[in-house]
Amino acid sequence: TLPEHVREAALTRVADFHLHTAHAAARLLEPHRPLLSPEPPAPGVHPHPLPDTAAALAWLAAEHATLLATQRTAATLRHHHTVWHLAWNLHTFHLRRAHRHDAITTWQAALDAADHLPDPATRGRAHRILGSACSLLGLHEQATTHLEQALDLALRHHDPAEQATTHRALAFARGRRGDDRQALEHAHQALDLSRALDQPVGEADALNAVGWFAARLGQFDTAREHCHAALTLHRYHHNPDGEADTQDSLGYIAHHTGDHHQALDHYHQALTLYRNLGHAYEVANTLDNMGHPHAALGQHEQARTVWREALELYREQGRGTDAERVQRQLDDLDDTGHAGADRQ
Repeated sequence: TLPEHVREAALTRVADFHLHTAHAAARLLEPHRPLLSPEPPAPGVHPHPLPDTAAALAWLAAEHATLLATQRTAATLRHHHTVWHLAWNLHTFHLRRAHRHDAITTWQAALDAADHLPDPATRGRAHRILGSACSLLGLHEQATTHLEQALDLALRHHDPAEQATTHRALAFARGRRGDDRQALEHAHQALDLSRALDQPVGEADALNAVGWFAARLGQFDTAREHCHAALTLHRYHHNPDGEADTQDSLGYIAHHTGDHHQALDHYHQALTLYRNLGHAYEVANTLDNMGHPHAALGQHEQARTVWREALELYREQGRGTDAERVQRQLDDLDDTGHAGADRQ
C-alpha cells in the first residue's frame, strides 16, 4: 500500500481535476452568477477542456456520480474548501436536471465544511441554497430555518448583495407554501437592494419575482409592468435563464387576463430558451403551464401533447405530486368529451 501522504496527494490531484473542471462547467452554464473561484489546483493538474455549454452539461452528466464521490472523499480528508466549492459548482446542474436530493446532500456537506472556512459568507450562502433546495422538495420548515439563518448572517456581515439574493430565495420559498403576499414583500426587498447595488441582472431577477407574485395575487397591471422591465434587462445583459423565467411569468399573466394566444407565444419562447439551456426542471413546468391556454382555446390535442410530455418529465424527475396533478388535468380533458377515443 502507498504511504498515507502519497495517497492523499494523489486523491487531492483527482479532486482538484474534478473541482476545476466543474468550476469551468458552472461558468459556462451560468455566467451571470457571482464568480467564486476555488484555490489553484495542485501542480500538474489541468481541467478537462470544455468548449461550450453543451460540453459542460455532457461532462457534468457523465461525471455526476464521480463528482458526488469526490465531495464525500474530500469531506473525509477534511478538505473543507473542496467540499464547499464542489457544492457551489454543481448547483446549477442540480437545479436544471432536477437532482433535488443530491442538491440537499451536497449543500449539507458544504454547510458542515463552512464551519471550518475563514470566509463567513460561505456559511450564509450554504444556508441560503440549502434552504432553497429544501423548499423545492416541500420541506418547508427546514427551508424557512435555513433561509432565515442566511438572511441573519447576510445582515450581520453587512452583505447587501447576499441579502438581496436571500430575499429572492425567501420569496419563492414563501410562494411554494402558498403565502404569495409575504412572497411579494420579500421580492420588493430584493428589488430595492438590487437597485441600490446597481446589479442589473439581480434587479431583473427581482423585477420578475415582483411581477410573478403580483400576478399570483391578481395584480396583473403591476405584474406586466415589472415583467416587461425584467425582460428588457435580461435581454440587454444576455441572460437567457432570466429571460426564460420572465417569458414564463408573462405567459401566466396573459393566460389569466384572457389573452391565450399571447400566453402561448410567451410560453413557446420560454420553452425554447429552457430547452437550449438544458433546463429539464423548468421545461416540465412550462409544458405544464402551456396546456392551460391550449385547453382554454379548445385546442385539446395540443393540450394533451404538452401535458403528456410534462407528465413524463415529472415522473423522470421524481416529482410525484406534480405528475398526479397533470394526470388529473389529462383525465379532466378527456372527461369533457373531447377526443376521448385516443385516451391512454
